[in-house]
Amino acid sequence: MAEKSRILIIGGTGDIGKFIVEASATAGHPTFALVRESSLSDPAKAKLVDGFRSLGVTTIPGDLFDHEGLVKVIKQVDVVISAVGTRLVAEQDKLVAAIKEAGNVKRFFPSEFGNDVDRVHAVEPAKVTFATKAKIRRLVEAEGIPYTYVSSNFFAGYFLPTLAQPGATSPPRDKAIILGDGNPKAIFNKEDDIATYTIRAVDDPRTLNKILYIRPPANIYSFNDLVSLWEKKIGKTLERIYIPEEQVLKDIQEAPVPVNAVLSISHSVFVKGDQTNFEIEPSFGVEASELYPEVKYTTVDEYLSQFV
Repeated sequence: MAEKSRILIIGGTGDIGKFIVEASATAGHPTFALVRESSLSDPAKAKLVDGFRSLGVTTIPGDLFDHEGLVKVIKQVDVVISAVGTRLVAEQDKLVAAIKEAGNVKRFFPSEFGNDVDRVHAVEPAKVTFATKAKIRRLVEAEGIPYTYVSSNFFAGYFLPTLAQPGATSPPRDKAIILGDGNPKAIFNKEDDIATYTIRAVDDPRTLNKILYIRPPANIYSFNDLVSLWEKKIGKTLERIYIPEEQVLKDIQEAPVPVNAVLSISHSVFVKGDQTNFEIEPSFGVEASELYPEVKYTTVDEYLSQFV
């Protein structure tokens, strides 16, 4: 059995990062988490960090803006996974520079964890975020750094508890607002499953310099399918209110921050079908549930049952 890669996770206390840290430690990888001083002074994040340490994770104070410190930490590991939030996506050029200087990294996973940014038809403000992620991809490739890009599609925990209803705190019981005609297919994955698949890919030669798509068959639903599934669960027919694309675009322009960002991502997925309107070609990508059939992922059907 080959020795497991040492993994450094940056952004480990964030929405997806905390699941990746846990999945890495649980899978037996020597795991390191770079933690900002501000996170250690935040009670909720400090508690998370304590949890990491109890799993045997080595936490290292630091950030993207300390080049020498970054290089020093990177020299101790084999793989770097970035899970930084949207505000820091552009700053990953500093991480790329540190990886390049360290010269020892076998694989870099930039912060993606959403749509495939090279295959989107998004409007602002999502457009600029996707373009920034694509720019980081081009930089990684230009520097010759071995990579895997994770296209995890939607986080189940973000969209399913409300059935993607604007401003809701629980799934609808009377009416459902549906963007567009409700027919394009979207993909919803539970965050800990996304983390499990990401860690499986770390030492897998099949995912080297490829996009890892997390597209499990049981988690692909159109908006209409999703509402039908929910109706079946609650034994009730909902009134369906369809918002035409022109209105969606108008709503995006008029919405405040961050509602406009969520709406523009929803437009890209639910109206344009950006998660499923292309085939995964072996030249650029692989699909996680095909590579790792032994991973028992949570289905949308199972996930929604908790809200009945």
